[in-house]
Amino acid sequence: MIFRHRVKEYRLQNQWSQETLCHKVGVSRQTIISIESYRYNPSLELGMKLAHAFSVPIDTLFYFEFQSFDTP
Repeated sequence: MIFRHRVKEYRLQNQWSQETLCHKVGVSRQTIISIESYRYNPSLELGMKLAHAFSVPIDTLFYFEFQSFDTP
């Protein structure tokens, strides 16, 4: 399983800058940059704040991608 999200996608759909989003959820711009580049996985609290800011369910914003492994 790979942890994925749609933070950047929703941010761009709303035409928000990273600066705008960081002010809406109370974190630094560097935190938003790190989340969008998959260098940082947000806490549940921050994930819920992000989902609330975008007005989407948390499981729409964050999800697991399942990898299939071919067996020889």
